[in-house]
Amino acid sequence: QVRLVESGGGLVQAGGSLRLSCTASGIFFRINDMSWYRQTPGKQRELVATITSGGNTNYADSVKGRCTISRDNAKNTVYLQMNSLKPEDTAVYYCYRQFRAFTEWGQGTQVSVSS
Repeated sequence: QVRLVESGGGLVQAGGSLRLSCTASGIFFRINDMSWYRQTPGKQRELVATITSGGNTNYADSVKGRCTISRDNAKNTVYLQMNSLKPEDTAVYYCYRQFRAFTEWGQGTQVSVSS
């Protein structure tokens, strides 16, 4: 059974930092592309960042320069370091994995940024 479990969300003041973690089980982690998405009520889920199995990264323009995605294949974990957080970063953040046609979502972790 594939599981993606996020952690690290919480309430932080604007300008603060958080590090989200997503630990996977039931998959051969290192061959998967891993991503973080976020969603606010009434809006579509949007891509925040991706790290490929080869370590290439891609970021949404809205977080570029403030967020860093990384992975530790030995721990089956992907991270999202978020700095200089803004109130508009408030959302539920989801971990996502993809290998060819095989995809799964985590359950999400809430990030709330107060002004």
